[in-house]
Amino acid sequence: MSVVGRRENPCDGFFSMGANTLPVPLKLFSDNRKRLVRDLKTTKDLSPKAIVLLEGGKDQGICAGDSSDVGPIFKQEAYFHWAFGVLESDCYGAIDVDSGKSVLFVPKLPDEYRIWMGPIPSLDEWKKRYLVDDVAYVTEMRDYLWNWKSNGSAVLLLLEGANSDSKKSVIQAAFDGISEFTVNKSVLFNVLAECRVIKSEDELEVLRYATRMSCEAHVAVMKGIAPGMMEYECEAAFMDHIYKKGGMRHVCCNCICGSGSSGAVLHYGHAGAPNDQPIRDGDIVLFDMGGEYYRFCSDVTLSYPANGVFTSKQKLIYNGVLRANRAVLHAMKPGVSYADMHKLANRVILEDLLEGGLLEGSVDEMMKINLCGRVFQPHGLGHFIGLDVHDVGGYLSGHPERMKGLGLGNLRTARVLKANMCLTIEPGCYFIDYLLDQAFKDSELSKFLVKDKIEEFRGFGGVRIEDDVIVTQTGAELMSVVPRTVDEIEAVMRGEDVKFESYKS
Repeated sequence: MSVVGRRENPCDGFFSMGANTLPVPLKLFSDNRKRLVRDLKTTKDLSPKAIVLLEGGKDQGICAGDSSDVGPIFKQEAYFHWAFGVLESDCYGAIDVDSGKSVLFVPKLPDEYRIWMGPIPSLDEWKKRYLVDDVAYVTEMRDYLWNWKSNGSAVLLLLEGANSDSKKSVIQAAFDGISEFTVNKSVLFNVLAECRVIKSEDELEVLRYATRMSCEAHVAVMKGIAPGMMEYECEAAFMDHIYKKGGMRHVCCNCICGSGSSGAVLHYGHAGAPNDQPIRDGDIVLFDMGGEYYRFCSDVTLSYPANGVFTSKQKLIYNGVLRANRAVLHAMKPGVSYADMHKLANRVILEDLLEGGLLEGSVDEMMKINLCGRVFQPHGLGHFIGLDVHDVGGYLSGHPERMKGLGLGNLRTARVLKANMCLTIEPGCYFIDYLLDQAFKDSELSKFLVKDKIEEFRGFGGVRIEDDVIVTQTGAELMSVVPRTVDEIEAVMRGEDVKFESYKS
């Protein structure tokens, strides 16, 4: 049956991209609204006339200030998506905290819209599609809210806060006439962000799907890579697979397809370095890519030799990073500090570099001065993942504050783990010229560094092994199932049929 004046997909009650893609129940979002109301009701001194008001994203040009009428494909604002699952731009949503009633406010579109964009849905079609209690036009919002709680007595709960990583402020709902209402900006941000940290079972299913399809795409890239290709060919192959096979129109962020020394550029693939280098025989590649399905993100990184065979140097670094990754995976469970997991990964990497002859001295003393973070792994262990690839909630009030120092200070959360959190585990080891040059001149660091041995790795690039993980009641569930050991990778690249093991504890 056709809904919202469109083809039958998406259909009533579910979002999907058609056959062989995941049908996502729209009940996921009504359940999210119930969770939000439940948690808001525990807030001290909250008005019984409180109404959550969220503003969705607006359609935009190619960039800020752009005058073109053609822009990128619209992607919904994440907080609004979490509560309503609405695909379209320029909407608002309201939730009565007392009753749980939900109202979607949609733009009143001109008749000419039908020529360029297709049929205009009726209010009833909007209501059926997104499983809300009522729908009205944005132009009616002021009067609707005014009359909802007896002549303007509603207290509007608005988002106010900033992302702890990007420092960008969230969208705060605004409309003509809002100055006539009592507003509360102090409650909603922390409560809603915390709701996004702890995933529901339906949310976990979408994240599993996004990760599974991304892993399939990574393996397809691995099977097709060969020296002489351009890095962007691997990016294109990944994007083709997730869209063609998984209905995933977006990637979670810019694809990082570094080969050789480019693998030591942590955010390679940006506009100034668009995965534009040839892949050489003997290079180790670092491919950090993830697809996105209905705004739910995956983020997976594989590192492997472009020619399919690890050298002894590549094995040394790769196995150290893999051992760090698996040490964290097996240690994760509720009650464990993610900051401690970061330190565990750093320790394992230092142990392997010591055994490989690149370092000398005591690992305990290296840990005291944060040697790994200052020289070999300047980024954090990982991050929350959800509707944003670097998802929210890392440093909310009432939780551990950000640590200091390179690596430690870049850890995107230091929280104690809880069941149904979703995070990445992405230890890495890189040979970054700038950090090496600084370290050799720093007596506190250089006394641990075997300079001649480390110089052999100039131009090596780096290794990162990133997995997407769910914290379970008793341990962790590995969502990203891909070839990880040296033997598995080499077998896949020889064309063998290899089964990769998952992990859940």
